[in-house]
Amino acid sequence: MEYRLSERAASLAPSMTLAITAKAKELRAAGEDVIGLGAGEPDFDTPEHIKAAAAQALADGFTKYTPAAGTPELRAAVARKFERENGLSYEPQQIIVSSGGKHSCYNVMMALCQAGDEVIIPAPYWLSYPEMVKLAGATPKIIATTDTTEFKVTPDQLRSAINDKTRLFILNSPSNPTGSVYTPEEIRALGDVCVEKGVLIMSDEIYEKLIYGDARFQSVAACSPDHQAHTIIVHGLAKAYSMTGWRIGFMAAPLPIAKAISAIQSHSTSNPTSFAQSGAVEALDGPQDHLDEWLGHFSQRRSFACEKLNAIKGVSCVNSEGAFYLFPNISGTGMKSVEFCERLLAEVKVAAVPGIAFGSDDYIRISYATSMENLQQALGRVESFVGSL
Repeated sequence: MEYRLSERAASLAPSMTLAITAKAKELRAAGEDVIGLGAGEPDFDTPEHIKAAAAQALADGFTKYTPAAGTPELRAAVARKFERENGLSYEPQQIIVSSGGKHSCYNVMMALCQAGDEVIIPAPYWLSYPEMVKLAGATPKIIATTDTTEFKVTPDQLRSAINDKTRLFILNSPSNPTGSVYTPEEIRALGDVCVEKGVLIMSDEIYEKLIYGDARFQSVAACSPDHQAHTIIVHGLAKAYSMTGWRIGFMAAPLPIAKAISAIQSHSTSNPTSFAQSGAVEALDGPQDHLDEWLGHFSQRRSFACEKLNAIKGVSCVNSEGAFYLFPNISGTGMKSVEFCERLLAEVKVAAVPGIAFGSDDYIRISYATSMENLQQALGRVESFVGSL
């Protein structure tokens, strides 16, 4: 029998990060000594006090449906977080809790975009952004950047890309896959263009707390009331609290947009997991002591990995300022990203993600969310691989 797929399903590219991770696990299961540098999650466990709060909620029988947009307690905790950490005032009704940060992004596209709209996405980009835009019937409009500008789009580039079809601009700082962090001045300048042109901003801030050195996080919504009125913040607990499997994301938006997203969620996934939301309240309101320790480890690994990569002939790497990724340029090896990553996995058993998945084929993404021992072994293998070419 021939099965007809919808055009939206047929047009999608599968997630290359998930495919690489699956291939690495398959090789490990077959007894191969594979080191994975593709992970988009911390290698640390969820802090104990967060797990205890969820376990207590489960023991107390908090296992039923909650409101589709999240429990009142968690929406209030998110609002407190924005007030306390970002100087932003939101009513709980403007907060929607979702099944992960990815789900929040998807909901934004479903609520705001349709056929004929364009969404501006700087490349390198998180690989799901363009696919979500296409699922909403809109068209991704890519602005290319390179390591020569630290992968940052300029206000002039953004202004030139905006036209009558532009519905949304996606801003991701700190960035996946590059680790780039826009300065507060750069954030304001991009926001100014969108306010001037009447373009909405989806600001993906999930790596907010993972910042190194002198870099400083700035939410575009906090630049002025006008900026806040043009911004939908998408966020979550996966990265800063190592809660990737908990599937708790959240977003903050102008009330009409929040209401639309709540309605969409009520007819698609309904509420996120009840007892995971109890753990999320504790994550936001409870102790944050783990962050300094994690950042210390990440920063040490980041410095080691960047120095090691830059010492490899044919490879160059801009150091990241946030998240837990490096995005080295491998064009000096004479290979594009897919060939490089396929051979790297086959020949020296190191899994990295091809840059083409992020819109930049001369690069690969390496995650340093792994132990220093793994990182040392893996980059030693990368050095040997490139040296053998």
